[in-house]
Amino acid sequence: MIAIVDSGIANVNSVQSACRRIGFSTTVVKDAESVRAATAVILPGVGAFANGMESLRRNGLVAPLREVAAAGTPILGICLGMQLLAETSEEFGMHEGLGFIPGRVVRLTPAHPGERVPNIGWCDVTAAPTSRTFAGISNGSPFYFVHSYYVVCAESDHSIGTILFGSQPICAAVERGNIFGTQFHPEKSQGAGLQVLHNFLKMTRKEGLQ
Repeated sequence: MIAIVDSGIANVNSVQSACRRIGFSTTVVKDAESVRAATAVILPGVGAFANGMESLRRNGLVAPLREVAAAGTPILGICLGMQLLAETSEEFGMHEGLGFIPGRVVRLTPAHPGERVPNIGWCDVTAAPTSRTFAGISNGSPFYFVHSYYVVCAESDHSIGTILFGSQPICAAVERGNIFGTQFHPEKSQGAGLQVLHNFLKMTRKEGLQ
């Protein structure tokens, strides 16, 4: 079972629809046992970091997510879901995340006039050549972003995709073993976004897990 976690912090229907378009059946889940039974987990999210973590705690999902991550289950965080993979966030105070990606979440800082926060719209992503997330996707392809914060990885090799915010490259996607994350919305990013989802989901079929 490919589980899409519904913690009340994202529109899970759009993610499920995108997965269906590329031939993958998914199940929207809200409970701990369903997360533990999943062969792959997608964690979408929008909004503030503290609210996202509180929603996961309220639904009893923090411990199950940490258990399946440690067991090697593929996990994909989307938008706020990617930020929740980090250790901490500086959004409206200091908050603890899931801790799957060493690093912290910080606010976008405009360096030049005309740079706006939140960053909303299409941005070209520069991908690492060995990235599994961007396999089969032309380097520099555009993806759709809506965010005011981003992940700063403690280990540079965990950042496998970047965009320019002004003249500064910032992290747009992460990989660490079975943990994946995209700051952009693949379900809203047309063909390239669907390929990102396919690259993640095909691992369940390759390993005979679906």
